Amino acid sequence: MAPKTLLPISMKHKRGAAIALDHSPPPPPFPLSSIPSATTMVVKGIENDDVSARLLSRSPSSSSSDEVKTVLPSKNGNAISQNKRRRRNASEDSLPSISNDNGDDDRGHGDDRKFSSSSIGEEVRHVASETFLLTRLFVIMLSYLGIGYKWIIQFLALGCYAVMIFPGVIQVGYYYFFDRQIRRSIVYGDKPRNRLDLYIPKDSNGPKPVVAFITGGAWIIGYKAWGSLLGKQLSERDIIVACIDYRNFPQGTMSDMLADASEGISFVCNNIAKWGGDPDKIYLMGQSAGAHIAACAIVEQAIKEAAKEEVSWSLSQIKAYFGLSGGYNIFNLVDHFHNRGLYRSIFLSIMEGEESLKRFSPEVMVQDSNMADAVKHLPPIVLFHGTGDYSIPSDASTSFAETLKKLGVKAEAILYEGKTHTDVFLQDPMRGGTDAMFEDLVSYVHANDPEARAKDALAPPRRRLVPEFMLKLAHAVSPF
Repeated sequence: MAPKTLLPISMKHKRGAAIALDHSPPPPPFPLSSIPSATTMVVKGIENDDVSARLLSRSPSSSSSDEVKTVLPSKNGNAISQNKRRRRNASEDSLPSISNDNGDDDRGHGDDRKFSSSSIGEEVRHVASETFLLTRLFVIMLSYLGIGYKWIIQFLALGCYAVMIFPGVIQVGYYYFFDRQIRRSIVYGDKPRNRLDLYIPKDSNGPKPVVAFITGGAWIIGYKAWGSLLGKQLSERDIIVACIDYRNFPQGTMSDMLADASEGISFVCNNIAKWGGDPDKIYLMGQSAGAHIAACAIVEQAIKEAAKEEVSWSLSQIKAYFGLSGGYNIFNLVDHFHNRGLYRSIFLSIMEGEESLKRFSPEVMVQDSNMADAVKHLPPIVLFHGTGDYSIPSDASTSFAETLKKLGVKAEAILYEGKTHTDVFLQDPMRGGTDAMFEDLVSYVHANDPEARAKDALAPPRRRLVPEFMLKLAHAVSPF
């Protein structure tokens, strides 16, 4: 990456404004940040924001007692959680842990075993289970969106968009299911969906930097496989990627997502050396809703460390946080999401009611006078965003970066002129060649490694996955 001079609000290589430093299968209709193992019944006129609605989430059975939540939006839109206990024989969301090619469970510490070739039957079984999961994910999403005119239009646009990027989706899907460098579904916790995928570089010499990645999905349809394209391309640059899965709504609310993300980060920090990762070079990244969840995780961790609470991982282990197309002040997004079809009653249920919006708004939290000591624990923060993003406006990143800088945190917002929510995450990577956001990300990870930077300079252009005319059409019809 060429040397750059960053001014408070200046244009950078025609990609956007920068704020000085000391965010597979066809994506969801609103890839903001799988599938809950829940039989979900919606009894409401969602599109008309009928707050008398009842969202009933009833989980299937599992061999251990698991907590099941009934989420009821009340008359003021706030979520009421009622916890119930019952025995379950098998959680549909707890996918089989296929963390190596023998189907062994790499839970916790794992070992240095070699990964042998799995049988065709095992691979077919894995593909079938993942396909079933994604199908259920899609059906549950539709059950929440209702059949209003907004979503009819969005759905038609999504169908056109999916057709345009389909050649790339097929290639990335094949890579995800069959590449031997991916350790799929490693167990990191004891809750449903506590799984992560590891993307291991082919070059096994020396410890590698690590990016712990939390995917987006509007807090409803996030799934670890959404990060497969990023994982593939970063692993080609000798960077290990850990894509962390987490419970989605209605199986869990924001507190559950935050707890899962924190536990996944802890697992990476404490165990990544066993897969060749460098525990002193761990970076945290999130995209869309995943960027919001990850930002909440580091703020909550900073509060714990400032209070000297016992923790299983430390922010001192995180070299930097990268947010891609994220939202960090939820107060500013409730009405925006409602107008785009993520209706207020549902969103407030996800966020556990209006009284919890402050807790889940990192930009607001860090400005609290009681947060002065906690803010000092935050790692450097770099926020990537496209100026053409209408799912989450780019002001969300610039405002958060400015707020952090005023508080003494090393922070930078990099904007990409005219790029949409999916351009920076899907279309540009599928275009091949040079991708501005990707190169910026790699340059930060390899900033203090001259040998890695030299290799980056000689790296061949990435292969194109989708013809240019189809990508341009995808940009034009994208519902995001």
